[in-house]
Amino acid sequence: MEFQGISSDFPKSNADALAVVVFKGEKAGAAGIKELDGLTGGQIAAAIKDGEIKGASGETAIFRLKAGGGIKASRLLVIGCGEKDKFKLSDVAIAAGTATRCVRKLNLTSVAFSPRFDGDAVEIAQQSAQGSVTSQFELDKYKTADKETKEVKKFAVFVEGAKPADLKKGISRGQIIGESMNFTRDLANEPPNILTPTEMANRASKIAKEAGLKFEALDEAKMKKLGMGSLLSVSAGSEQPAKLIVLRYTPAKSTAKKGDLLALVGKGITFDTGGISLKPGENMDAMKYDMSGGATVLGTMRAIGLLKPSVPVLGIVAAVENMPDGRATRPSDVVTAMNGKTVEILNTDAEGRLVLADAVAYAEKQGATRIIDMATLTGAVIIALGEHNTGIMGNDQAQLEDVIACGKEVGENFWQLPLSEEYSKQIKSDIADVKNIGPRMKAGTIMGAAFIQEFIDKAKWTHLDIAGTAWNDSAKPHQAKGPTAVALRTLIKYVERSQ
Repeated sequence: MEFQGISSDFPKSNADALAVVVFKGEKAGAAGIKELDGLTGGQIAAAIKDGEIKGASGETAIFRLKAGGGIKASRLLVIGCGEKDKFKLSDVAIAAGTATRCVRKLNLTSVAFSPRFDGDAVEIAQQSAQGSVTSQFELDKYKTADKETKEVKKFAVFVEGAKPADLKKGISRGQIIGESMNFTRDLANEPPNILTPTEMANRASKIAKEAGLKFEALDEAKMKKLGMGSLLSVSAGSEQPAKLIVLRYTPAKSTAKKGDLLALVGKGITFDTGGISLKPGENMDAMKYDMSGGATVLGTMRAIGLLKPSVPVLGIVAAVENMPDGRATRPSDVVTAMNGKTVEILNTDAEGRLVLADAVAYAEKQGATRIIDMATLTGAVIIALGEHNTGIMGNDQAQLEDVIACGKEVGENFWQLPLSEEYSKQIKSDIADVKNIGPRMKAGTIMGAAFIQEFIDKAKWTHLDIAGTAWNDSAKPHQAKGPTAVALRTLIKYVERSQ
């Protein structure tokens, strides 16, 4: 997609369609609408008067534009965005995505977008570009028929009076973030016969070259030597060897405090049958997305490498397939993790925490002083929070609040759950140091976090349970159904705040 920044003469944009935001209760005479209404011959005013346009969030309307007078566009798209005082910067991306998807449905190839948002031009351009890029992602990668072939090839964003350099900077950032989100979504959508742990490592290697990151993939022999018995217990039943993917970003000139290193750690279960504790067959196909946490780490590291913040970041993904065969781990087996703790495995379907245990311990061994892990860890978080909030827990309240604040800025919601010593007591084992599940039907999401915390030594640690937010079951006006790349924008914001 080609991008352009515009700071004047929006109606005369060189595009097939113009798209403009309108708000609930807004009149056709409002600034930024009046001139466009004239170009439609008063159709906008009439539609508002008749109640055909209310400005409600998600509402869209299309009008024909009069030819001539320097007007090249043939259509005007009006995008309802709700109440103006509630319209946030992150909503600009949603509006831009809605505009781009609508224009594509019309079989048009270019759009000029006016978000009508007062704020920093760089941020407005960034949100607009990101929204347009992510709007084009579809699930139909492997279709040979009925595939979406329409494409918006040019997107322009209008910010009145903006400096060209600011628009260019914002567009570049938005393009990087949007493409990194789509990379993450593509990984999460891949079938497990294609995206094995080895293939996940191969794709990590490719983005490392693209983004200037250092890449390493530990094989099972190296992990065994390091004592990663917890992680390797999950891969024991699979013919696909596990990989511990490590990406390192080192800035040319670091502004980080001496000794400070942030690690992003992701669960990369490329397919989860549940192992010997076999899942029900119904909906098991959804378990291809059980590597969404790892995909988010890879996509975030790609963006970090291209955006070049001034602080180092370590990215780690435990890529494993969980299968049942004669070598698979059994309920009641005891294994030893990298940090020396013994684990009684009572349910092999609580495997994500087992791979993350060794992954976070490895991160700390590599010098991480701050760790944020993300995983589609528990079904319990879906029951508790649904698809609108990611569960968040950790051992450092200040770090937790920083992540939550960054999420609010980019439009991603996190809800903190308690994580006190009382919960940790419930995963103590009779025959080992810890067991991998707590009491049945009691605080399942918290128990998962409590287990991972057992493998954190001194680092400040935050855990994100994205099981309910990593996948949308239905399409939205601004994006296709399926993987969401949740937390990627939050993590980028958090990293840049750390500079």
